[in-house]
Amino acid sequence: MTLLNIVDLNISLPTTSGIVTASNGISLEIGQGETHCLIGESGCGKTIVALAIMRLLPVNAKISGKIFLNGVNLFSLSNKEMRQIRREQIAMIFEQPQSCLNPVFSVGSQIAEAVKIRDKCSAKASKEKALELMRNVQIPDSHKRYHHYPHEYSGGMAQRAMIAMAMALRPALLIADEPTTSLDVTIQAQIMELIKDLVVQFNTSLFLITHDLEAAFSMCGHVSIMYAGFIMEKGTVENIIKSPKHPYTKALLSTISSEYSSPVRGMPPELTKLPAGCVFHPRCSNAMPVCSKIDPQMEKGVRCHLTMKI
Repeated sequence: MTLLNIVDLNISLPTTSGIVTASNGISLEIGQGETHCLIGESGCGKTIVALAIMRLLPVNAKISGKIFLNGVNLFSLSNKEMRQIRREQIAMIFEQPQSCLNPVFSVGSQIAEAVKIRDKCSAKASKEKALELMRNVQIPDSHKRYHHYPHEYSGGMAQRAMIAMAMALRPALLIADEPTTSLDVTIQAQIMELIKDLVVQFNTSLFLITHDLEAAFSMCGHVSIMYAGFIMEKGTVENIIKSPKHPYTKALLSTISSEYSSPVRGMPPELTKLPAGCVFHPRCSNAMPVCSKIDPQMEKGVRCHLTMKI
């Protein structure tokens, strides 16, 4: 059963350097209990999609398309109704956990507040549940750490606290936006494994946003490959690994496997100056004349003139 359904999402943002076209006709589905990863280079528009789901885009963003959660179009809800959705159905783990924690309250009290909002329980009960969540996310000495402030937490511990706050809401959908940025390799692996275990424990759907292919493939069952605001290919992880169709997908896979010898050349375009035709054609070794003139449509999970000819 479909939990999240994004339909033809288009987002543009005015900036001092021009109009940023961050999302172009993005469409994807996530089923209940499903894990889905949005993969792409930094700056391709991945986070904008997450913020659109949360309805946290800047007020000057121009948006078209629809985002359905359990059949309800989130863009049709009032601000009050959307806050209710964030309290009960969607939670997000952001890239920089330290900036998301309130510096004047203890970390434990902030987790307890999330529990209290969700369960409408007493202060004592919310504290006990917060301590349980802190243990679940493997924060050591939870009784002591409960009273510590964000500046007393390391980056990895702060991210564990953010995960605890997210899971306190028992969300139907957990969005994790680059959850291991700035953490060392060992801690990255621990955080990813923790998220993986918790989504199973809480039967939560996961929407993971990352540029790390290996993490994505180990965490998720489905994947969408994003480039310059467009989804270029999507499918199951198994099919993407065994039989990638888009040249960009093959180029990404060449970074983790010698089986694919298609490294991508050049740099991605600025989102204020997208090229005509297929946005990937200036970097594509398989580009044809049509690629610089006509934007290919998504067909059978691939957006590419080459696959349309086959």
